Amino acid sequence: MMNESPSRRRFPTGDLARISVFAALIAVLGLPGALNVFGNAVPITLQTFGVMLAGAILGSWRGALAVAVLILLVAAGLPLLAGGRGGLGVFTSPSVGFLLGWIPGAALTGWIVERGGRSPGIFRLLVACLAGGVGVIYLFGIPVQAAITGLPLSKAALLSLTFVPGDVAKAILASIVTRGTQRAYPDAIPAVHRERVKAG
Repeated sequence: MMNESPSRRRFPTGDLARISVFAALIAVLGLPGALNVFGNAVPITLQTFGVMLAGAILGSWRGALAVAVLILLVAAGLPLLAGGRGGLGVFTSPSVGFLLGWIPGAALTGWIVERGGRSPGIFRLLVACLAGGVGVIYLFGIPVQAAITGLPLSKAALLSLTFVPGDVAKAILASIVTRGTQRAYPDAIPAVHRERVKAG
């Protein structure tokens, strides 16, 4: 038992470091700022690209936790969202549904990648990023935007179409980056990492 405990302690520390790095990455991707187009109250940002990477590289629960850490820091008042936004006021804005959708979005992205085993292909990575990093986020974001702004659901959905080309491009890029990272660093594959943790 004494021999097992050190290795058991190391893995949570390693996971904590990875989670912290990806929370920081998502924050850094907010530095270029936010762009509001066609009168949409929800801005276009690069941060969803980081959400996709977090899920695809860290896996479901670690990816979701990295996003949750960022959101908790935002709630605490740190200006980590694109445009220097932070504080509890963010959670009353029309974009809050998209923001909270990052957590299940990262989780689903990671879950799909994990189903690919030790060598998830580029197509699976793309499907994961589109399903989690686009589909789930829209599923949470559009109804909340409609409720807060008083827009009909169909109008809110129509406004969100402006995000689609950029989000698809981010999903493609995230898939390519993830695949390259996994080839260079196999422990970036969630299934491989999980096997190593179990092996101690």
